Amino acid sequence: MPFVNIKITRENGEPTQTQKQQLISGVTELLSKVLNKNPQTTIVVIDEVETDNWGIGAESITERRKRQKK
Repeated sequence: MPFVNIKITRENGEPTQTQKQQLISGVTELLSKVLNKNPQTTIVVIDEVETDNWGIGAESITERRKRQKK
């Protein structure tokens, strides 16, 4: 039983419900095609993280994006 955990940032209304459904469907289909896994037993979890709670290089994504816009 495959278990896939997708972690993405949440901002500006994204990801939308449609985008999340596409991710779930796409990952499930990919595992079925590549590894011959049963789609009925494939679990996909999407964790949405606020950009204040995700850091790269000692800087939050929120601050990093503010800096990049300048």
